[in-house]
Amino acid sequence: FRKLTVAENIRAILELRDMEEEEIHAQLDTLLHDLHIAHLRNSPAISLSGGERRRVEIARALATQPRFILLDEPFAGVDPIAVLDIQKIIRFLKERDIGVLITDHNVRETLGICDRAYIINDGSVLAAGKPEEIVYNESVRKVYLGEHFRL
Repeated sequence: FRKLTVAENIRAILELRDMEEEEIHAQLDTLLHDLHIAHLRNSPAISLSGGERRRVEIARALATQPRFILLDEPFAGVDPIAVLDIQKIIRFLKERDIGVLITDHNVRETLGICDRAYIINDGSVLAAGKPEEIVYNESVRKVYLGEHFRL
């Protein structure tokens, strides 16, 4: 919701859960802190950069206390520093035992943080496995990565 502040955006999701006001406030503070967006608490969502917006989106998703989270092209439209921040957030989610499913064309950023990958070509799985297996798969190199790709 671009007209709301960062805090209002996250709070809107928290209010859908059956919680007391003080618990909503505590959860909001925790999410703002965990996603490193506390300094943006009162900023309108419309004023956020791509990386900041992505962190607010993740905070909103986490407000539902999911077991899994789907990140659709989390590295698209963000600067290199924000890419590193999002990678840290993904590691943070994994440490908290939240499953993370990522769809992305940015192979370098994605393979470096995932446990398992699937490369899809023309609607079919071309390869599946650990990132270190994927990068040495000849079919994947031919169709997608190129000969000189390195993790």
